[in-house]
Amino acid sequence: MSDLNFDVVGAEPERYAAFPTLQFCIRIAETTGARVHAIALRCQMRIEPQHRRYNEREADRLLDLFGEMARWGDTLKPMQFAQLSVMVPGFEDSTDLTLGVPCTYDFEVASAKYFHSLEDGEVPLLLLFSGTVFLRAPDGQGFSVEQVPWHKEARFRLPVKAWRDLMDLYFPNSAWIRMRRETLDALQSFKSHRALPTWDDAFEALLKEAGWP
Repeated sequence: MSDLNFDVVGAEPERYAAFPTLQFCIRIAETTGARVHAIALRCQMRIEPQHRRYNEREADRLLDLFGEMARWGDTLKPMQFAQLSVMVPGFEDSTDLTLGVPCTYDFEVASAKYFHSLEDGEVPLLLLFSGTVFLRAPDGQGFSVEQVPWHKEARFRLPVKAWRDLMDLYFPNSAWIRMRRETLDALQSFKSHRALPTWDDAFEALLKEAGWP
């Protein structure tokens, strides 16, 4: 029987990906001396928002996700961040694995709205591991198959700065929202009839007319 331990060593933005990607370095250690031929690994990442503090501005931005602070005892629940599958090459003792986690700036996605709402500090993450382990026989002839136990997990506190640096790298000083085509057509008409040069100007004009904030 093998015994695997998982630790998150760090995370940083991938500078040259086709889309915003955070690179997590995962250290896998085999503690019994067994020779690992390969691992078909699955990893589920969850955000645990109940494990950090929030200032008033952050709490206001999180209103859509969790409601009023008085209800947070019931509403501040873990949320899905990512689910990944990867093949881990063979190793003895330990190995480092890079997990590329695609990130979105779409505010319809709860994780993106959560990250954007935070000013600083860290995001508590829980990584849950499962999958299939292929072990080399001691004499080098053949291999055996085991399952990664469901209780294997790792915690990591991702700096909010890492996510902000990632988004600034791909979308400098920008954010993205999704809307219906009818709404976009109406905004386009408003923008054109007011002779407003940019979308920012159009939204600023609407907010000013609405008296917000």
